[in-house]
Amino acid sequence: MMLSDRVVHKWLIHKAGSLKRLVLVSEQLPEPAKDDVQVEIKAVGLNFADIFACLGLYSATPAGAFTPGLEFSGTVSALGESSQESPHGFRVGDPVMGMTRFGGFATHITINHHYLLPLQDGWTFEQGAAFPVQGLTAWYGLIELGHLSKNQVVLVQSAAGGVGLQAMDIIKKQGATAIAVIGSPDKAAILRERTGIDPSHILVRRKTFKTDLQQALKLLFRDGLDIVFDAVYGKFFKPAYEAMNPAGRYVLYGAADLMSEGNRPNYLSLIPRYLMRPRLDPMAMITENRSLMAFNLIWLWEDIPLMHRVLKDFISSKPAPPHIGRQFDFSDAPAALRFFQKGRSTGKIVLTINS
Repeated sequence: MMLSDRVVHKWLIHKAGSLKRLVLVSEQLPEPAKDDVQVEIKAVGLNFADIFACLGLYSATPAGAFTPGLEFSGTVSALGESSQESPHGFRVGDPVMGMTRFGGFATHITINHHYLLPLQDGWTFEQGAAFPVQGLTAWYGLIELGHLSKNQVVLVQSAAGGVGLQAMDIIKKQGATAIAVIGSPDKAAILRERTGIDPSHILVRRKTFKTDLQQALKLLFRDGLDIVFDAVYGKFFKPAYEAMNPAGRYVLYGAADLMSEGNRPNYLSLIPRYLMRPRLDPMAMITENRSLMAFNLIWLWEDIPLMHRVLKDFISSKPAPPHIGRQFDFSDAPAALRFFQKGRSTGKIVLTINS
């Protein structure tokens, strides 16, 4: 797809509620304002938040019309008046990766320089677009909230996904042990290839999950879990929570169990699941000496110093380049979202833009 550099092409949803409302529009490309950097986007990372927002099921969904997309990579195409003072000294032509509170499904983006980072040496644009959100999520959840340390045992839900694989890498580098949970057996191969994990430490979400988890802990000669890192929630929440040691920390950052598979939310399916969702008694938590910490990464967009510190700490750990599980052309964004929605992917799904 050949694109003009005089306009921005972007996917727009005028009103949340259905993926069918996504339309590709073209607008005049604005000049970057003071402190802004304009980026010609080469790749865009997909996140569950994009789907939940399009379906109108996300608390941070923008009011009115909006463009999905939380992370991207590309090259600097123009600089605002004082962007020369950027901490990274961006120049036109520099390869970068960045984060945005929606707006990433576009051929260009104009954004404050604080939300950009240099593309890591040796990384592709696809890998750059797959890093910021999942990297922040994994490091912030495990290190900042979970206080991950050596010799701990960590349960990772959706371990073969984009965030999950980054989490597995962090756990290994910290000298801890992971029990990886996946949605289907065919995802085990990528886990073994990317992490070298023992097959006995891989669990498939199924009716016998509670028993399977106890068996995995037994093989590790452990009584319980130190951390649970979860973006699924639903019926697998309680068995994992109850398997935590005293002082165990449950870090929840999503609820993929409430994902609809159609173009619109299936409320006949969602409402019963929502009403039957797990609940905790705070008084019981005191007795059990366990904690639940939940977070929405988008709030970090408002705390730039913390966001930069978390990213700096993670990058200094020399993370492996993200695994790209599937690439779609920018023009196929709706198809990419529908594929992602089915939960069959591994690693990161990205949109690529050929200009």
